Order: sequence, then C-alpha cells, then structure tokens
Amino acid sequence: MSNLQVKLNNIYQFVTSNEVFSLKEKISNCQKMVEEKSGKGNDFLGWVTLPAEINDDLLKSIEKVAADLGAKSEFVVVVGIGGSYLGAKAVIEALGSSFAMFENGGTKVIFAGNSICEDFHAELLRLLDKHTYSIVVISKSGTTTEPAITFRLLKQHLESKFGKTEAAARIVAITDKSKGALRKLADSEGYRTFVIPDDVGGRYSVLTPVGLLPIAIAGFDIRRFVDGARKAMQDTSANVPFENNPSCLYAAARNVLYAKGKKVEIMVNYTPKLHFLTEWWKQLFGESEGKENKGIFPAGVDFTTDLHSMGQYIQEGERFIFETVVSVDNPKRHLTIPNDPENLDQLNFLTGKRLSEVNHMAELGTIAAHNDGGVPCIQISIPELSEYWIGYLMYFFERACAISGYTIEVNPFDQPGVEAYKKNMFALLGKPGFEEKGKALRKRLGV
Repeated sequence: MSNLQVKLNNIYQFVTSNEVFSLKEKISNCQKMVEEKSGKGNDFLGWVTLPAEINDDLLKSIEKVAADLGAKSEFVVVVGIGGSYLGAKAVIEALGSSFAMFENGGTKVIFAGNSICEDFHAELLRLLDKHTYSIVVISKSGTTTEPAITFRLLKQHLESKFGKTEAAARIVAITDKSKGALRKLADSEGYRTFVIPDDVGGRYSVLTPVGLLPIAIAGFDIRRFVDGARKAMQDTSANVPFENNPSCLYAAARNVLYAKGKKVEIMVNYTPKLHFLTEWWKQLFGESEGKENKGIFPAGVDFTTDLHSMGQYIQEGERFIFETVVSVDNPKRHLTIPNDPENLDQLNFLTGKRLSEVNHMAELGTIAAHNDGGVPCIQISIPELSEYWIGYLMYFFERACAISGYTIEVNPFDQPGVEAYKKNMFALLGKPGFEEKGKALRKRLGV
C-alpha cells in the first residue's frame, strides 16, 4: 500500500545525511518525552493517543448532530479562532469541491469568529437574513474576544429569526466539560454540547469534536479521517526506528537546517485545496516553537500561483530559507489538454497530457531550480486527497511538531505570547482594571 513519504535527497547538497542521523539519539529521547509525558507541557499531551481512544459512541453522537443540523440548515456557521477552526477548515477545503459555495445541495459550512472585521460580520448577517442556519460555537473559555463577539452577534440574530427555543436547538457548543462562560451559558440555555478534553490544546484538537463535528457537517467521513490518524500514530510511535519514522526524519531534517542558519521554513503546495492545510500548519509550528527567542518561522506559498510573485524571492533573495513541499500523487479528477489547430500559444506539445502531469513537472522543475538557487527542499507526499490521508498527514505533523519543539528545548504546548496583544487591546478599549495601562498606551501610541 502507498504511504506518506518523506524525501530528503534535495537537502543533501546543504547538509549531509550523517548530520541528519546525528540527531537520532536526541530525537529518540524527545519521542520518549512525548510518549511518557515527561517533558514540558506534559499535561497537554492527550492528543498523542487520541486516535486510538476515539470510540464509536462519540462518532455516532457527532454524526447524529451533524445530520440534524444539516437537515434544517442551509448554512452552519462555525465560530472559533486559531485551533478552534483551522483544522476543520483545512480538512473541508482539502476534500471539498473548490466551488462548493456555488453548487446546489449539501449544507455549507461558514467559518466566523476569527476576526473582528465589521464589514465581514455585517455581510455575514445580511446573508443569514435570507437563509436557514445553525451555529457551532467553539471555545474552552467562552471569553476569547473574537469568537465571543461573533457569537454574541449571531446568537441575537438567530433568536430574532427563529425565537429563543428554536435558536437553542440550532446552537451546539464545543467547550470545557465543567467550567467557563460558554459552559455556563450552554447549560442555562439547553444547548447540545461536546467536550474539548482538558489535556488537548487548540492547535492539536482537530481529532476532537472541535474538528470532527464541522467535518461531519460538511459531509465527509470522520471515521476514515480517524482511521488515517490511527495508522499515523502507529507509524510515528517510539517503537518505529528513526530511519523508518517519518515524523522523526522530518523533525531531524528541519532542525539540522535550522542549525545551519535556515531560519524560515516555507510550506509549498501544488493545489489550492491545501492552502488552509498550510494555514493550520503555520499555527501548529509557529505557536508551538516560537518562544524564548527560538524557533523556525513558518511561512507558506501556493504554487504554481506564487511562482509568479514570491518565486522570485525564493529563487534569488536572502538565503535563510528552506522549503517543505507537500505533494499529492493522484488527483481525484481527470482532465487532459486539448489540441489547438492554430497553436498560437505554442503549447501543442502538451496535447493529450493530463494537467496533473504538467503540474508535477512544474513541481520537480521548481525543486531543481530552487536547489540551484541555494534553497534546500524537504519533500512530503501522500497518495491522494482523502479523509484517510488527510487524517494521516495531520497527525504526522502533530507528532513531528512535538518532537521538534522538544529538540529545541521549548514547551511545544503553551502560547504565553498570545496574551500580549489582548492585554493592550483591553487597556485601549477601557476594560475595568486596565485604566492606567490604557493611559500609558494611548500616550505612547499618540491616540
């Protein structure tokens, strides 16, 4: 059976295989820290064995709620930010039609609560005026600013549209099992709820109801998604030797490149369907490793599109970057290039070729060009875009991220820096208790 592949041959003109394998012992120790829960942040390692612990009762419950919301809603608005939406968004975008919003049939999933843009929210409410909809609100605390504001707006709109009783039947909360503002509201209003496990942080939560419910609402097979993650859990465990362990090899390669001064990792895809997988990956690695003045900066490009913009910098700009290319071996569709009798574009040499073949040659040609320009390239491939392989790929990255974070000796499971902007925002908005800080900030910023 085909499998996920990690290929390192296009980094070996910049680092040696001996250098990558020199990290074997350290990576193995980091693996033990993950599995034995003995490292920093070990109270947030519930995701490690999560694929094996997801039971049939939970999946049935998620599928039942998804079917109910879908039966009575043209749209389901998923309210969340960061890990509370990026995983589900990545899966739905990867698996769905590129034009799903314009096609008839099926419940459409809209993601909101990830910005404070007034125009966006006004336009969303204007759309929902004309359609039936339900809400899935995701927050452990219920007080995170962006989703809390969005949910306040949507809750009022939904209750005005359907009345309080029917609105309550159209709201599902995914939150803490016993505490927090959203749990209190859900209990008092009678919302259906799912629990975010205490030991799973947001960016590692795609295999909890946080990811599984929106994915199911969008019509995808969450059982196959979990199956893929289960296989990845086996293939990346501490029982698998370093040289056969894809997460270990990826973590080692990127850290050897980091030690050589490659401070920016650019994730590259060759299908726009993976754009939001890149966004999810950026949060996973950026929030996990970027602390204590350490960590590789995660960036992303969509090729071949961005070859006509960022491609110039990648080819000839400063040499502090490396690429990780995620490829899909087999597309779902089949489309060949037609013949043109006039051949004005001089492309008849491509007649009869599949677009996927042209795309793959663009990928290989770009890797060679960027290598020649001084850019190392890690290649990761999966057989196809399916629930199984996306589940596998996401768990692979989660495991690699935890190992990599421990390799640079940070806590991969906290995010202390995220709070800094919030405190300043609250102070500037006049939140009680922040008055003096607000005065100082307004003076400093000249507002």
